[in-house]
Amino acid sequence: MKKQKLLSYFKENTIEAGCDEAGRGCLAGPVFAAAVILPADFENDLLNDSKQLTEKQRYQLRPLIEEQALAWEVAMLDNHEIDEVNILNASFMAMNHAIEKLKIKPEHLLIDGNRFRTQGKIPYTCMVKGDGRFYSIAAASVLAKTYRDDFMLQLHREFPDYDWNRNKGYPTKKHREAIKKYGATKYHRMTFRLLDEQLELKF
Repeated sequence: MKKQKLLSYFKENTIEAGCDEAGRGCLAGPVFAAAVILPADFENDLLNDSKQLTEKQRYQLRPLIEEQALAWEVAMLDNHEIDEVNILNASFMAMNHAIEKLKIKPEHLLIDGNRFRTQGKIPYTCMVKGDGRFYSIAAASVLAKTYRDDFMLQLHREFPDYDWNRNKGYPTKKHREAIKKYGATKYHRMTFRLLDEQLELKF
């Protein structure tokens, strides 16, 4: 099935930044967010929601996005900040940080998802599954995902028992079994349910 062509913009003749995050559902590590302003005529047949791409494709696209974007930024909030403000607020804050750092001030924001809380005065539109609809959000999803994956590979070298080089902090069976065996690390989100109750019953 041929994938639907992504849209270059939502509002015509407007400096628009696409925003997305990565790592919301993880048990460990930070949440990353990216904001990307692309040229109005930007097109790329491969670019799509980062979850629909292979790891190789995401890393192939990243330098292309960084080179062709008018502006792009990535920001993160660590696991301690996530525990302090909760993951939804942490995602909003990371997106706001990325937007604030942009070298070009956007006139409109395209936010992936159905909710957002802005810390500025730039008007925004929330787009459910926007990373599969707009190039700018798809580009932000690729940057957020690849930069977060790189970060989790660094953490894996410090704590190799948790399989973070493969699961990137997501709740896989192997990750949960490692938490059960070795306990939580300083990078785990302590407000998250780290162990599956059913796993705890299997002795």
